[in-house]
Amino acid sequence: MSSLAGLDLADADTLRRAMSGKHRSKQEMQRIVERFFSNCHERGYSDSITKEVWRQIESFAGYSFSKAHSASYAVESLQSLYLKAHYPLEFMVAVINNFGGFYRTWVYVHEAKRFGGIIQLPCVNKSKLMTTIYGSDIYLGFIHIQSLERKLAESMEESIRDEGDFKDMADFVARVNPGLEQLILLIKAGALRFTSKKKSVLLWEAHMMLNKSRHETTRPLFSPPVRDFRLPELIHNEIEDAYDQIELFGFPVTMSWFDMLVTPFRGEIQASSLIEYLGKTIRMVGHLVTVKYIKTVKNDWMNFGCFIDQDGNFFDTVHFSTSLKSWPFRGSGTYLILGKVVEDFGFPSVEVEKMAKLPIRPDQRY
Repeated sequence: MSSLAGLDLADADTLRRAMSGKHRSKQEMQRIVERFFSNCHERGYSDSITKEVWRQIESFAGYSFSKAHSASYAVESLQSLYLKAHYPLEFMVAVINNFGGFYRTWVYVHEAKRFGGIIQLPCVNKSKLMTTIYGSDIYLGFIHIQSLERKLAESMEESIRDEGDFKDMADFVARVNPGLEQLILLIKAGALRFTSKKKSVLLWEAHMMLNKSRHETTRPLFSPPVRDFRLPELIHNEIEDAYDQIELFGFPVTMSWFDMLVTPFRGEIQASSLIEYLGKTIRMVGHLVTVKYIKTVKNDWMNFGCFIDQDGNFFDTVHFSTSLKSWPFRGSGTYLILGKVVEDFGFPSVEVEKMAKLPIRPDQRY
């Protein structure tokens, strides 16, 4: 490029910086443009060729990227693709622990499940601060439990390493001294299910075992006695667990979003057969993954949505401004979608006409 334009190294470096989006003065850039056209004219190139070359230089500036960066990203991309293809569960666990990416944690947990992972709630005898994997069992890390103290999670790991598994809740309390509030969080998260006792029973025992107004900072010499008492049969259902999990993790673990719906309707078709309905108007049920906001040439908002169906497969939606005015997104949740199946570059999506958020079963404890 510089040989064609007759630019010296300083001018070439200024142009390189300009193309990478780095700061430069308009006066300096104008000088380089004028010199480029002048040198091309002196060397006998026609104005049409010179303009076309400069047009290509300007257009390249819109997506230009450092060669060294491109090479390093290519290596990292290849390594990531290899790991995802050959070690999908380990790869997804690493992504979950990285806390990066474009999506919330539940999407990566869902993806691990799609690859055959068995998602397990945290367990004081199995889990660590970060999410761990044993074969196909993936134990969510304590770091995902809202308001759980990191120091407590680390002390649980240390206690397991030094003294082995916890035998029961009394042993757990004696060894790590969690305090009542933290113990309740662990019970509600299902982390003491190894005791084979219902959460409601464990909560009663926790209150009997620990004094709410007093929290010892040192480990007692002897395990505290556990009062032997009998409770009536307490009603418990899976929807209660799901609400506890949403509160603590941000998403249900032992149920799917679709299991929580009031309606049994799951759509006329699923994402896997979407391509077969090109040009037809269909109804689908999908849980919202993410929304992209775009301004049209008329300065109106339009959206692109991404959903999962009950089978866990992804599908995309297009929402033009006319549809959005009457049927907007109303936050996270599961939606009933009416729209026409369209295709772009061989990939189907739904051009949404109407959309409504579906109600979920209530938490009957409140």
